[in-house]
Amino acid sequence: MGLRDDIERYREVGEERRQDLAEFIQYGDLGQSLPDEVKIPIKIVDLPEFAYDRRDMGGVGQGDGGTPDVGQPVGQPQPQPGDGDGDEDGEPGEEGGDHEYYEMDPEEFAEELDEELGLDLEPKGKKVIEEKEGDFTDLTRTGPASTLDFERLFKEGLKRKLAMDFDEAYVEEALRVDGWGPQRVYEWARENHLPVSRAWIEDAYSDIPREERTRWASIEEMEANVEEESTAARIRREGIKQIPFRREDERYRYPEIIEEREKNVVVVNIRDVSGSMREKKRELVERVFTPLDWYLTGKYDHAEFVYIAHDAEAWEVEREEFFGIRSGGGTRISSAYELAAAILEERYPWEEWNRYVFAAGDSENSSNDTEERVIPMMEEIPANLHAYVETQPSGNAINATHAEEVDRYFGDGNSNVAVAYVTSPADVVDAIYEILSTEQEAAEVEA
Repeated sequence: MGLRDDIERYREVGEERRQDLAEFIQYGDLGQSLPDEVKIPIKIVDLPEFAYDRRDMGGVGQGDGGTPDVGQPVGQPQPQPGDGDGDEDGEPGEEGGDHEYYEMDPEEFAEELDEELGLDLEPKGKKVIEEKEGDFTDLTRTGPASTLDFERLFKEGLKRKLAMDFDEAYVEEALRVDGWGPQRVYEWARENHLPVSRAWIEDAYSDIPREERTRWASIEEMEANVEEESTAARIRREGIKQIPFRREDERYRYPEIIEEREKNVVVVNIRDVSGSMREKKRELVERVFTPLDWYLTGKYDHAEFVYIAHDAEAWEVEREEFFGIRSGGGTRISSAYELAAAILEERYPWEEWNRYVFAAGDSENSSNDTEERVIPMMEEIPANLHAYVETQPSGNAINATHAEEVDRYFGDGNSNVAVAYVTSPADVVDAIYEILSTEQEAAEVEA
């Protein structure tokens, strides 16, 4: 095994030793990551390298004099600053191990989270970014001669030939039945499903000499003595001399027009920033929303994010201030949905964008706002998924009823609304699963 193999092995060990994904989401330092780069801590695994031994002060052909001759004892190596596992005074070290980061892009993060949670969310393409010609699979009645579907034309003509074919000699023998003429033979042919025309029978009858028109005493005698030849046997014997093509059989091939659709998404993150949203509640919001942002970024070709903060009023903010901002006002959650509806209508039409509307807070809301304003707006705003995350580290407050009201209204299992309850970091992964699995179930019902 060479050095290259050693390095590769050490890299594999490093990946194995990175923090578990669920543990990272619940307790890890999310702030080290960027929107397009997820950094998960790993313990350092030193790669093999050649190192110079500071205690080796001499050797054959080296030294500045005073070097012991061969066979003379040498002194014990002198300790060097920094040697050993302790500090400079020789005491055991007390610092924790260093960490590096295993970096993954959002796409890899989404794949691993799907595997971790047992999900299989398949995004839909919405916005048409290109129309291109595909295979010549569609047909029209007109077109350039070069696109004529001759194979189809031939098949249609052949089917008509087979449908029109009959044993002419067999029908002519019926015209030789004593007392029968063209009218009786025509009726007999129709009864026996022989596709012969009245005009053909009359022409054939006129060609038969009079003395031959009494060959058979009855039609039963003729049928007993003359065997009808099948169309297949006749074609094998004689081949096909002519195929009756018709204008209405002509079809012209033209390419299928394929719409290339971009899988794009807008995620509206809404957070209560009122005075009751203290630090622990804000941290729980971040632990739920940040992995969801990474996940959806990895799932879609193009992702955009809108961040809305609200107390009694709502305003749009940048991501950098979204999780830390705090106001001293009251709470009216509907103000955030009013702003979200306006932004989505103006910038992200439903026909072109997949939409997610995620809201979080401690479930405190002004009187009747949830029932009279928020729930109707959640029904009115078209989205792949609506979600509300309640963050109450110390349990529900008496007036924290928003999540319960939303859950009770939409909790029939067939809606695209998810409600999750988070009281500690240990609940975060379950909350993310509740949200994403709700969309997957809604998509399966729709399909």
